[in-house]
Amino acid sequence: KDEEEYCRTHSTHTHTHHIGYVRLLSEVLKFGMLSKVLYRSWGIAVRSLRSRSASLGPRLPAISSISAFSTGNAVAAPQHLVVDSPYHDVYAPPGEPTPFTSGPHDICQTHEPVSDAAAALAALRRSRKTQRAWAADYSAEDRRAIITRFHEFLRRDADHLAARISRQMGKPLTQALGEVAGTAARVKAMVEMSVEALADDEFLEAHGLYRRIVKEPVGVVLTLAPFNYPLLTAVNSIIPALLAGNGVLIKHSPRTPLCGEDLADLLTEAGCPEGLVSAIHCEPDVIQGLFSRPELGFVSFTGSVASGRSVYASLAQRSFLDCTLELGGKDAAYVARDADMSTAVATIVDGAIFNAGQSCCGMERAYVHESKLDEFLSRASTLLSEYVLGDPFDEKTTLGPMALPTAPAFLKAQVDDAVSKSAQLICGGSPTCDHNGFGRFFQPTLLAYCNHNMDVMKEESFGPLLAVQTVGSDEEAVALMNDSNYGLTAALFTQDRELAMRLAPQLEVGTVFLNRCDFLDPHLPWSGVKDTGKGISLSKYGFRGVTKLKGYNFRVGQ
Repeated sequence: KDEEEYCRTHSTHTHTHHIGYVRLLSEVLKFGMLSKVLYRSWGIAVRSLRSRSASLGPRLPAISSISAFSTGNAVAAPQHLVVDSPYHDVYAPPGEPTPFTSGPHDICQTHEPVSDAAAALAALRRSRKTQRAWAADYSAEDRRAIITRFHEFLRRDADHLAARISRQMGKPLTQALGEVAGTAARVKAMVEMSVEALADDEFLEAHGLYRRIVKEPVGVVLTLAPFNYPLLTAVNSIIPALLAGNGVLIKHSPRTPLCGEDLADLLTEAGCPEGLVSAIHCEPDVIQGLFSRPELGFVSFTGSVASGRSVYASLAQRSFLDCTLELGGKDAAYVARDADMSTAVATIVDGAIFNAGQSCCGMERAYVHESKLDEFLSRASTLLSEYVLGDPFDEKTTLGPMALPTAPAFLKAQVDDAVSKSAQLICGGSPTCDHNGFGRFFQPTLLAYCNHNMDVMKEESFGPLLAVQTVGSDEEAVALMNDSNYGLTAALFTQDRELAMRLAPQLEVGTVFLNRCDFLDPHLPWSGVKDTGKGISLSKYGFRGVTKLKGYNFRVGQ
């Protein structure tokens, strides 16, 4: 459209001879858009037919797109995100050479190119246009059937999806398979909960009045998903949004961008209309540019506190959109004097080290009653020594590499700070490689005799590090657990249920565990306080953000 105006505003040269080129380009782009639709359909068909093995081979080659200017510049190649395997990116201190350089077989590339502002806006508009039909022409039962089919596809493709998770962020394949299974189970639970969560509220007709509260979709939901649990965290907002009749735009972490594409592809294959769910890859400023768009109805963000503040501030400057912010955590456990030590130590260590400690609800602090400290440290150090660092695709591996290149140095700084302030390093404490010399790992680490003057007790570690402090009473434990800028979960280890019921209301967190930790129940609300964020996901209350209430107040009789 408006080829002459486009030429006039995009170059300082004479444009008469370019107008024909731009018109020709517009026809090529029309054909290209059709080709892309056919290509995506072909890709979905091929992926549905091929073996769902844990192959490390590349996906179908990315479709070429056309980028040109009327000034006669050469056509630019599309840019795609490239992700190196963290297992083949060895940590090296600043100034020292990295001992291993990844080869082409260790790199994966996104199918979709990186979006500029125009492409991201086009995806948003396409989702909004499709969403209107999704809400009007598909019944709630139809939508549940499609999401149930998506649940089945997750199970069908488990090996393929898990391999791609492990390849991108380094999670051991056995744990990635567990994430896929957990994601499927969570999707099924949300489908079941949606019947009640999305039902209208009706009142008895009286005095000629008909009253009703309906729950309508908000439009398009933007999901900004993290790398640590790339499927589990994403479906927390994607599935309620779709069940409620919304469209979805997925912007995944640049560490796990293929997971966003996998979710969008599987949902489309399951029956969501083409364009309803799209995965985009773009810079933060492009995302922020969408915040003022009327097509956007809600934002779900999971990530760091700093990024969450940026998202929230940007939203406030551009619109009145609501959002869910699931941010950092510094979750704590209390081991009471009557705790079952075998259960307590095994559960807390697993909660601290699982997924290389890269969990917002991982156990990072343990407050142990003084009568149990020696036994706790002895049992914990034994368990930590049994972890096997290695290739995520080796079934013997129980601890994978750190997903972020900056993580080993950050964890090392926390350990050094604690030791300089009189903490005792029981085991671990340093960046390392596996026995093959590969991987940016951090040793499973146990620090004892910590206090709240240390960074490790105040700032999120997000790594395989457990810091222990001794306490003399239940009251001291609660006070220290609450002495934090975060408030996601807390875990109590005691055989006294009444004690747990007494302490739980005093803890400033969103979830209290008893004799367990680091576990999400989809039927319970997932939320936090303080710098952990705002809003709710999961449970029937997790549908609130992706719906808007409308009241019907009809006089229908005398």
